[in-house]
Amino acid sequence: MAWEARLARAFRLDDAGWVRHANPWSGWTRMAVLPLLALAGWSRAWIGWWALLPLVLLLGFLWLNPRLFPPPCRLDAWISRSVLGERLWVNRDHVPVPARHRRLPHWLAALSGLGGICLAYGVAMLEPWPSLLGLVVAYMGKLWFLDRMVWLHQDMDGEGR
Repeated sequence: MAWEARLARAFRLDDAGWVRHANPWSGWTRMAVLPLLALAGWSRAWIGWWALLPLVLLLGFLWLNPRLFPPPCRLDAWISRSVLGERLWVNRDHVPVPARHRRLPHWLAALSGLGGICLAYGVAMLEPWPSLLGLVVAYMGKLWFLDRMVWLHQDMDGEGR
C-alpha cells in the first residue's frame, strides 16, 4: 500500500470524504495551513508553551477539514480536479495510472518534502531565510504536484489534455 493511501486512511477519506474534500473551500483552506503552522512554531519565541495551542488547533483542522465542507455543486474547479486526481493517485495500487504519470509525482512530493525540512529547520532555529525558502519550495512542489493530479484526472477520466 502506498504511503499516500495510509495517509488517506488516517484522515478517514472514504468515497464521501473524497467528494467533500473536492470542495474548493476544503482544498484552498488546507493550502493556507502551512504558513500558519510555521507562524505557530515561530510564536514560541513570543508566547512560549502557549504556541502549542495554535499548533494543535491547526493539526486538528487539517484532520477535520475533509469533513467540514459539503460536496461541491460542480467538480470543474482546478482544485476540485486536483483532489479527484489525487484520489486516483492514491488508488494506483488497485487501478494503474498511465505510465507518463508514474514518476514525476514522486519527485514533486520529494521536492515538497525537502521544502518542508528546510522550513522546519528555519522554524526550529528561528531563521527567517530558511523558513521562507522552505515555504516557497514546499508550495512549489505541492502546487506542481496538484497540477499533475489535474492532468492525471483528465487522462483517466477520458477528457484528455
